Amino acid sequence: MVVLVLAAMLVHSLITNPRFEWPVVGQWFLSDRILSGLVNTLELTAISMVIGIVLGAVLAIMRLSSNPILSGIAWLYIWFFRGVPLFVQLLFWGFISALYPKLSIGVPFGPAFFTFSANDIITAFGAAILGLGLNEAAYMAEIVRAGIQVVDHGQSEAAAALGMSRTLTLRRIVLPQAMRAIVPPTGNQTISMLKTSSLVSVLAFPELLYAAQLIYSDNYKTIPLLITASIWYLIVTSVLTVGQFFLERRFSAGSAR
Repeated sequence: MVVLVLAAMLVHSLITNPRFEWPVVGQWFLSDRILSGLVNTLELTAISMVIGIVLGAVLAIMRLSSNPILSGIAWLYIWFFRGVPLFVQLLFWGFISALYPKLSIGVPFGPAFFTFSANDIITAFGAAILGLGLNEAAYMAEIVRAGIQVVDHGQSEAAAALGMSRTLTLRRIVLPQAMRAIVPPTGNQTISMLKTSSLVSVLAFPELLYAAQLIYSDNYKTIPLLITASIWYLIVTSVLTVGQFFLERRFSAGSAR
């Protein structure tokens, strides 16, 4: 009863408090600048997650390799990118030209064939993708590794006894079963990535939050514009949550609860 009363008070406050300025929210909700920022946010999320999943899968396999060099490189990568805050990583990529003004292609430790300006190659969008994608790969590597280790080792031994190569065993036997353990946390990471992309505003890239900031820096309607961005985040995360539910149900089909 107390919870219902508190919820009713909250709804009443949202409706009657004029400081929320809902007409301003409605005015900007479908504006071109907000929708453009939303599209940029979706692009950042999709590209960064693709990079994170693909690179994370490779790192997970390297981490489980019996080769100490491959395993050590993967461990070092995961240790570094999980240890340094993402905000700091984005700043480093954004100011990479301060460390490497010129980027070149050529013979290692030898002459360079082509030289480019770092600012021309790594734009704000590129810095955002590198920061988000490489950081996400470290977390996806641990998710994939844990999923692979859930599959009983006896199945790999049985596949080897049938003459299947390790690569074929991984692709046809291990990974399909590991997906049950990989999909749920990957869905959570995707939703988290959508929200984490707001940190890219530090690079002045016009994703959803920065688009709202640019608008309220002109009209001083800070709260309504933040509400507008928040509603869009809630809408997209809700859609992703529904998609995650159906993916989980598909990969868990036939398994006992």
